[in-house]
Amino acid sequence: MTSQNPPPPPADGPPAAGSVGLSVVVPAYNEEDRLAPSLKAIRAHLDAEGPDTWELIVVDDGSTDGTADVVRAAAAEDPRVRLLGSPANRGKGHAVRTGVLASRGRRVLVTDADLAAPIAELPLLTARLDEGAAAAVGSRALPGSRIGIRQHALREALGRAGAGVIRALAAPGVRDTQCGFKLFEGDRARIAFAASRLNGWAFDVEILRFFRQRGWAVAEVPVRWDHRPGSKVRAPAYAAVLGDLVRLRIRAVHPAGPAIAGLYLLLALFLYGGLWAAPNAAYLVDSASDQQQWEWFFAVTADNVAHLRDPFFTDLQNHPYGVNLMANTAMLGVSVPLAPLTLALGPHVTWAVVLTGGVAATAWAWYRLLAKRFVRARWAAALGGGFCAFAPPMVSHGTAHPNFAVLFVIPLIIERALRLCEGRRIRRDGVILGLLLVYQVFLGEEVLLLAVTGLLLFAFGYAVAAPAAARAAAGPLLRGLGVAAAVAVPLLAVPLYRQFFGAQSYHSVLHGSVGNNPMALLEFATRSLAGDEHKAAALSLNRTEENAFFGWPLVLLATVLVVRMRRRPLVRALGFTALAAAVLSLGRDIPLPGTVHTLPGPWRVVGELPLFESVIESRTAMVCVPALGILLALACDRAAARRPRGDREQSRRLLAWAALAAALVPLLPTPYRTVERAPVPAFVADGHWRDHVRPGRTLVPVPVPDPGQVAALDWQVRADFGFALPGGYFNGPYGPDRRGIYGPVPTVTSELLKKVRETGRTADVDERTRRAFGRDLATWRADAIVLPPQDQGAPLRETLQRLTGRAPERVGGVWVWDVRDGV
Repeated sequence: MTSQNPPPPPADGPPAAGSVGLSVVVPAYNEEDRLAPSLKAIRAHLDAEGPDTWELIVVDDGSTDGTADVVRAAAAEDPRVRLLGSPANRGKGHAVRTGVLASRGRRVLVTDADLAAPIAELPLLTARLDEGAAAAVGSRALPGSRIGIRQHALREALGRAGAGVIRALAAPGVRDTQCGFKLFEGDRARIAFAASRLNGWAFDVEILRFFRQRGWAVAEVPVRWDHRPGSKVRAPAYAAVLGDLVRLRIRAVHPAGPAIAGLYLLLALFLYGGLWAAPNAAYLVDSASDQQQWEWFFAVTADNVAHLRDPFFTDLQNHPYGVNLMANTAMLGVSVPLAPLTLALGPHVTWAVVLTGGVAATAWAWYRLLAKRFVRARWAAALGGGFCAFAPPMVSHGTAHPNFAVLFVIPLIIERALRLCEGRRIRRDGVILGLLLVYQVFLGEEVLLLAVTGLLLFAFGYAVAAPAAARAAAGPLLRGLGVAAAVAVPLLAVPLYRQFFGAQSYHSVLHGSVGNNPMALLEFATRSLAGDEHKAAALSLNRTEENAFFGWPLVLLATVLVVRMRRRPLVRALGFTALAAAVLSLGRDIPLPGTVHTLPGPWRVVGELPLFESVIESRTAMVCVPALGILLALACDRAAARRPRGDREQSRRLLAWAALAAALVPLLPTPYRTVERAPVPAFVADGHWRDHVRPGRTLVPVPVPDPGQVAALDWQVRADFGFALPGGYFNGPYGPDRRGIYGPVPTVTSELLKKVRETGRTADVDERTRRAFGRDLATWRADAIVLPPQDQGAPLRETLQRLTGRAPERVGGVWVWDVRDGV
């Protein structure tokens, strides 16, 4: 295999690297007709305005014409001109690498043989290196760029498209990587090219990426540029560049990355193993009615997509009033893209995929943010990312609330906001932030509100801790947020209008005061290794709302970490964020442990703000999760960077690792329990319902579906939404002020049948009750009433016989009353 390095110079020949002021490297392939005037122009400019010492290196990349003869003639006139050659055409990247590695200049200019960017533009690049940049690249895409002779329109379009792909895949922040006019610091250029591997047209991208990864400043400079006939770039070159970019991305993957991603996925599979053992039959015990509700949302969204129906509304549940899907947790951001999976394998599989893949993706997104922005040690980032996705509050919601567990977009939003603070590409980063915000709205609005709350708390804490840095970041951040708003508002205008003002919209949700007990911050959750389900139950709303439960060892460790690392403004801001969020989560009235007294909480003020009136205040403790995760990652990274000296420091190090283990091991999550779901009655499963319910009409299950009785939602999914249902499990309006409630507005019939099931006593039915029953059936557009086997089946059947005035028919394992002609 031919070496990429040129042969060494003779011992008595050229001086060592760095002893020449400027090296100019010109790659050439079959440039006999264009090269001579270019070399003459370069020499004339360098003699007139260049450094005291310079060299001009032309690399003949296996030319088949007289290119080498042209260079030899120039070298005969001026010994500062050097010719290097390759026995065969290896590509522009190989030629430039050969020239740069043979260079000796304190600075190295790489320019094309056609001088499309004139050598007279060199002072513009030199000025940027004088200001401290490590590289200055000529650009045709900046406002000050001057294009004289333009390319063909198609080539320009392909160039712009290619530049966009390059920025997205490999070189963010550089608009024009392919302009052949670049000036580098010599030593850094030789380091970068020695590490490069690409021989083709994308070599520029590889070099610029190397500079960015090393933290070496790259300045993009507008220059004059004229298209020259005879370009060597042909159509296949675009495909070759794309292939090189893909190879760059593959090589850029850190070796630990796939292993960490696999670890997160294995942990998620460990938690949801019961679901995957039988995805069509397993039901998460702790999810109560929520799993069925979510599966129904996934199924109805897929049905809407398949039939090109309104994605924001359906009347298949709560018929005829319907359900505002935008105002419910339909999670259109995943339910729409996964509609093909739902249609092919069913919503039960989609439910398992969303939970398992979403939780693992969330951990990975936090890991990437930590590794990129906060810590150097990959394992420290992995630990912090894992905590952010698998902390007790996240595990609690992971059993029933994917909108609070699948949060992979939140770290992306935070990372983009941090980019805006740097003020580099405000417009581009603002657009991306706006799109991310739009997507998160379709994943979960409440969690976005909590994330914004956490970011505001952090911003306040950081502004107090580092006011000068905060002031410097405020301007570009606010401008970027303005761009994000300009992108997001038009895209969200219709969906949000439908949510807040459309059919079945509501405002605020009646959930009462649900603040955390202060002891919940110190105890362990049900699904934690050290958890006690009885203690957790006494301190939480239910198992899906164990929103704190960090355990006293972690709370103590976090306090110690903030104190020990308090010199860093970042740490002080994180500590303030965690503390403020914890206090907010205690609600309107904070109980004093061991007494009957309470203190007024700050939620009394926050809870009155728009949107916050619908937030379950105990969920604010979830803001503590990323704050604690970042603190843990910072502490581990600090410990990894410090090498203990002596036995005393070694003992302290061991004590620190022991404290970390004591804080985190008790919080390790345990697998979710599953049971076999109730089978769908043969009346539905075998299609008997088709003989009793006409298209567009309603099947009335008994009891009428509500948040506590959701089995009929599974029937409807099994029947491919062939019938509508009254009632159901959703959020909708109640009363003239349209306050939000869980489930349907109660009716005479639904309340009567519910009471019979709860008491086990047959209801007394008078004429007034019978008329109300008839009105409810007419409103529901009912064709059949179905009573499946259940507790209190006998009194329910007797009550329905009294209401309908007729005996039922036994079909497919259920009792059926045909009410197509009324009662």
